[in-house]
Amino acid sequence: MQDSFKYKGMRRQLVRELNEKGIKDKRVLDAFEAIPRHFFLDNAFAEQAYTNMPFQIGSGQTISHPYTVAFQTELLDIQKGDKILEIGSGSGFQTCMLCEMGAKVYSIERHKELHLKAQRMVRKLNYIARMSFGDGYKGLPTFAPFDKIIITCGAPNIPQDLLDQLKIGGIMVIPVGEGAEQQMKLVTKTSNEDYSVQDLGVFSFVPMLENKVK
Repeated sequence: MQDSFKYKGMRRQLVRELNEKGIKDKRVLDAFEAIPRHFFLDNAFAEQAYTNMPFQIGSGQTISHPYTVAFQTELLDIQKGDKILEIGSGSGFQTCMLCEMGAKVYSIERHKELHLKAQRMVRKLNYIARMSFGDGYKGLPTFAPFDKIIITCGAPNIPQDLLDQLKIGGIMVIPVGEGAEQQMKLVTKTSNEDYSVQDLGVFSFVPMLENKVK
């Protein structure tokens, strides 16, 4: 699949739409313009890659709405060199976004097929990220602490293991809820025992499943 002038034009249009919807961080918008999102979808859906829609990517998982990706990424307030744990590699698109913005990315995926596909895509686009296959609930304690953690699936609660892997002063962006919709939460770790939580709107994600890898 090629990244033609047509697709680059579609990306610019998507960036304008995201800006109109309230995404103001130029670094996020620039990353969206830089990454060919249609590479992450089957060829049959390439034309729809730059619409604000989610798409199936296999294993019962989806690549999120562009707005959802942009919203979560903007909340992270990424600074170059930030050490970020991503729970749910999915297609690898969010991973590439974080890399494009200068983060040091550690990503974990519980579906082996998606893990391998995301790993290939990250390499294809010449990004460097540590891609792991495993249970997102457990995180990656070997590489902790992390400056920031992003969860790209709906969790029934805020996993304690992930809070433990966040540095003091670090933030976590996580959608919480067990139904069809989740509340996006911005969690700030204020001490080893304490953290603050802000609710920032309702979104819809596939569920985060504990103790299950496939």
